[in-house]
Amino acid sequence: MARGAYHHGDLRRALLDAAVEAIEESGPAALSLRDLARRAGVSHAAPAHHFGDKAGLLTALAVEGYDRLAATLVAAGDDLLEVGVAYVRFAVDHRAHFEVMFRPDLYRRDDPEVAAARGRAGAALRAGVVSVRRGRAPADPAPSAGDELDRDALAAWSIVHGFATLWLAGALPGGTDRDPEAAARAVIRRLFE
Repeated sequence: MARGAYHHGDLRRALLDAAVEAIEESGPAALSLRDLARRAGVSHAAPAHHFGDKAGLLTALAVEGYDRLAATLVAAGDDLLEVGVAYVRFAVDHRAHFEVMFRPDLYRRDDPEVAAARGRAGAALRAGVVSVRRGRAPADPAPSAGDELDRDALAAWSIVHGFATLWLAGALPGGTDRDPEAAARAVIRRLFE
């Protein structure tokens, strides 16, 4: 967009959208504030004014990603299978956010907004784990219920995140269903067998 054609009322949003577009094209490592300014049709100083630097921009993108992930997981309800499928759907539909969120070397991992948004997403995933655990006896009576829930949540997250990452990388076996949700559903169901 030419600089004279810029009439957007929310430059911050325009820069985040340009960042998503650039990351989808080239990945987060290739992102530059100068390119974002060009894409948004603004001066080279505009991105720095809003975000400070590249890490600031990617921090904002990570917060947005975790918030969107939390909303997606909450909308899926508390059924672990549906929450897991929603996680994979989020990764596929919001690939740029997903690529940034799980690369804390790219952004300010100690940012309070990142921690809060990550906490909301984690709580939504844990809700699915709690729903599964309601109907079964503890596997190991020694640890506290919280410790066991934490391990179960980590296991569930590892499975759905691993599947999503393998899907996005095109690294799954050739016979895997072409629909990421159907393929994820089949894999996640294995947890209940």
